[in-house]
Order: sequence, then C-alpha cells, then structure tokens
Amino acid sequence: MKTRIPFILALLLAAGAIARAVPQNILTVAVFDFESKDEAVRGLGPQVATLVNANLSAEPQIITVERAELEKVLSEQELGLSGTVSPDSAAKIGQLTGAKVLVTGRVFKADDQTIIVAKVIGTETSRVYGEMVQGPPTKTIVDLSSDLAKKIAGVVSEKSDTLVAKVETREERIAKVKQALAGKTLPVVLVKINERHYGPRIIDPAAETELSLILQQCGFTLADNNSTNKPAIEISGDAFSAYGMQKGNLISCKSRIEIKVRDVATGNVLVVDRQTSVGVDVAEQTAAKTALENAADVLAERVIPKLAQ
Repeated sequence: MKTRIPFILALLLAAGAIARAVPQNILTVAVFDFESKDEAVRGLGPQVATLVNANLSAEPQIITVERAELEKVLSEQELGLSGTVSPDSAAKIGQLTGAKVLVTGRVFKADDQTIIVAKVIGTETSRVYGEMVQGPPTKTIVDLSSDLAKKIAGVVSEKSDTLVAKVETREERIAKVKQALAGKTLPVVLVKINERHYGPRIIDPAAETELSLILQQCGFTLADNNSTNKPAIEISGDAFSAYGMQKGNLISCKSRIEIKVRDVATGNVLVVDRQTSVGVDVAEQTAAKTALENAADVLAERVIPKLAQ
C-alpha cells in the first residue's frame, strides 16, 4: 500500500489542513459518493455527491476538497470515493486529505418519495450528525441536493465546536513547556534553520525566529556566531513554505520544518523531528510565515523539554 502523497497534490490540498491561524468558522469538507444500490436510484449517488459538493463550495465558511484531487489521494491508499465512510476510518481520511469534516450518505426510494440521508463526520472527534431531505417525483435531484447542502452547511457552522478538536493557543503551548522545564538547568542554545519559500521571495527566517523566541520566553540563553557565550546545544535544520490555494481573499500556504538537535561537546544527535503546518492570510508572504510559525510552535512543545537537564 502506498503511503506517500505527491508533493504537488499535498499543496493543492493544503487549505484542508487548516491550523490555528485559520478563522474558526472556516472548515474544510470532503464529500464522498453517496450510496445508491437500489435499482430505482442506481447511479444517483455520485451525482448527489457532486451537486452537494458544488453547493457547499459556495458557502463562505466552507472550503471543499476538489473531488478529482480527493480521488487521486484516496486511490493511492487503495481507498475510494465510493463505499461506507465510518467514524473509525474518518481520522485516517482526514489526515490524508486535510479535511476536518467528511460528508457521505445514501439515496433511496420509499413509496413515491426520493430520500437522501447524509452523515456529517468530524475527522478529529469522530462525532457524527445526520441530515435528511425527501421529495416526490416532481422534485428533482438538483433541488434535493441543494436543500441537503444547506442543511449540511448549517451543521458545519453550528456544530463546529464538536466536529473539530479544540486547538491549543500559542500561549497554552508555551505554558506547558515552561511547566515541563520547572527546576531544570537550561543550556545555552544556538538555532540555525535554513528557510525557503517556493514562490515570491520572502525575507527573514520565520521558523528560526519563532523557535528562538519561544526558547527565550522559556528562559533559555540564546547564542549566535558572534556570542561570547558558547552554545551547549545546537538546533539546525531546513524549512520551506509554498502556496496552497485561495478562497475569496484568504490565501493558504503550507510549510514543513525538519530539525536536528545536537550536543555541541560530543557531536551526538539528541533529537530529530519534523512538523508540517498551514497558515492563512490575505497576503501570500504573511500566510507563508504564519505556516512556519505554526509548525515551529508545535515542534517547540515536543522538542524544548528534551533540552533541559
């Protein structure tokens, strides 16, 4: 089974991995084919999914994962748009696609009514909500799908706090790091992270700056090549950011940071880690820097407590 998502495709889906910088009322939604096995509605499932997806994409609080790109990602994992999406599989699909919410369901006939039932699943919380529309033969699939999309959009908007896991603020992360460091000896640290943006040139090392700032706020002494205070620990690595996608005035960028923590005296590598994140802003340059800062914040929570003795 393949496990690697192509780089370009990951960037196309970058907005799906919306991090803490994204306004809380905007969520990424992936719509799967609806089941339509009964003879009376055979073939309607994919049509309903396409129509629901199109209607949801017009909602200002929703970013939809393009169905063609969704199919490419899932086919690499030997999954697919068809079939049942369960709360158990939702977390994995969310990781692969970046979607915070999955939508799937079923189309069937009962008496003379066409009924469409939808499941709205949070990929982080496994919370499931149901919605339903129905209509006589005079009501078209287009109309039913539009009505259903409005109901789904309402669930996504009103229930976002239970569909999406609570995201820690930067201040909460730093507080946890400080607590882990309490009473320990803090070494002098040198931070050197090479940085590149795939797009318009962006100056200043956002990842290095953010990690250095958090170290300083946690009580560490920082050193550079001109310091008389020699570092005991060196954090080095590489970071990059790239344009993801745009919805309205909002631009998303995706970033990745890879670091090594080395004991200067012995040369031993103490920690190796990496983190991917997303930032959103009205300007590409700021979104790219935000993405790097978000990744650095998460790395700091894992790595910094390991530096103290």
